[in-house]
Amino acid sequence: MQSTACAVTMLRDDLFFLEIWLRHYGGMLGRENCYIVAHGRDPRVLEMAGGCNIVGIPGDHHKNFDMKRWRLLNNLVMGLNAYYGHVIVGDVDELVVIDPEAGMTLLDWLEEAPQRRVYTPLGLEVLHLPEEEPEAIAERVLGPRRHVRLAPHYSKPCIVSVGTKIARGGHYTQFDKLFTPEALYLFHLKYADVAAYSAVMDRRNAVTEAVGVDSHKDAAIGRHWFAEARGEDRAVFDAFAAMSRAEGFDMRPARKAMQRSWQPRGSTGFWEFDRPEDDRLFRLPDRFAGAL
Repeated sequence: MQSTACAVTMLRDDLFFLEIWLRHYGGMLGRENCYIVAHGRDPRVLEMAGGCNIVGIPGDHHKNFDMKRWRLLNNLVMGLNAYYGHVIVGDVDELVVIDPEAGMTLLDWLEEAPQRRVYTPLGLEVLHLPEEEPEAIAERVLGPRRHVRLAPHYSKPCIVSVGTKIARGGHYTQFDKLFTPEALYLFHLKYADVAAYSAVMDRRNAVTEAVGVDSHKDAAIGRHWFAEARGEDRAVFDAFAAMSRAEGFDMRPARKAMQRSWQPRGSTGFWEFDRPEDDRLFRLPDRFAGAL
């Protein structure tokens, strides 16, 4: 059992993404180094995640669940940091990938990476273009899906080897230095498949309805969980296909912009960088096929 790195996530019903998460982290780190907090101890999760460390919690819907979720994750990360060199933490549809150009696995990279740091991979959102990419996601995501957009919101400080507090949503920490290695990316898969997207949104809308609140502020969760903010699902993906196409795949300017804008997040104790919108569609280089 290796002690270089482990991966931590929490989920409710997201079996499509759990399968991908397990294949990626379970195959690379070993399932014995994967920690899953499961709402309600869904028997399907227990079966799929056999060999992982599963923490079951009550599955009842309740207010402020995202705040409570990150309180639990913060403490779990802090405890695991006593046993592992690095702890990778994030939502089940967010996965850290090393650029194949580095010639090593993520675990290899972490074995050599200095500790007592927080690493922030560059966020890329995988976008499904159904007319150009009819192949279903099966054994791999990248290959059947080849297009991404820059997603500063998902450039998350998610590899932790120092005692620090992570903000709700995982977007900020109280660690005051920014490390953004060129080889690391965080791929967000919310839009990686049109059918999976619709299924996830159905479940999220059901959660907010069950909680019985009128505002995302009352539930301490994102506005996008509410049915009135949803819109037409297929229109979302049609808009991706209409985006302007970027030339090449040079992500150095994005990382430099993160460094230039690094600053305290007001008086909260957290640190942040600017998160400008980028409406360009990038095609991943062929080397990424099969990396996830």
